[in-house]
Amino acid sequence: MMQITDFKNNRSSLFNALNRFITAVTVMGETIMVPSLLLDLPVEEEDNHSESNVSKQRDMYENYLLLKSIRNDIEWGIPNEQIKSDLESRKAREEDTDSGDLQRLFHHHVNGLYNVLSKLTLQANHLTNRYTRELGINDLGR
Repeated sequence: MMQITDFKNNRSSLFNALNRFITAVTVMGETIMVPSLLLDLPVEEEDNHSESNVSKQRDMYENYLLLKSIRNDIEWGIPNEQIKSDLESRKAREEDTDSGDLQRLFHHHVNGLYNVLSKLTLQANHLTNRYTRELGINDLGR
């Protein structure tokens, strides 16, 4: 039987990916005191972060808003109107597919969610670092 602390030690768990993402966005929100300074600041693609930019926003401010919005969706849920719309489109697609292997389908979606959360976490960390670099702020004691 897996104990509660076992999953906390597994870096590839979905729970830990969620925590890393939420923490990164929280740090980003605490660090970026004036989000409007991100307006018109182009997204800088660093070599090691080129895959982490999952969205193609025009500026860092739009990335900031996207990351905060995703965190809110995770913490508070998705609005009912959006869920209904998503369910209707998913229901139409699922009629054409065989959902007999639910475990395989579940693993596919968990793996996809884990990968997206990892990329979003990198994006939040990159945005925070970029903001502090632009303002000339050093480590901030972290």
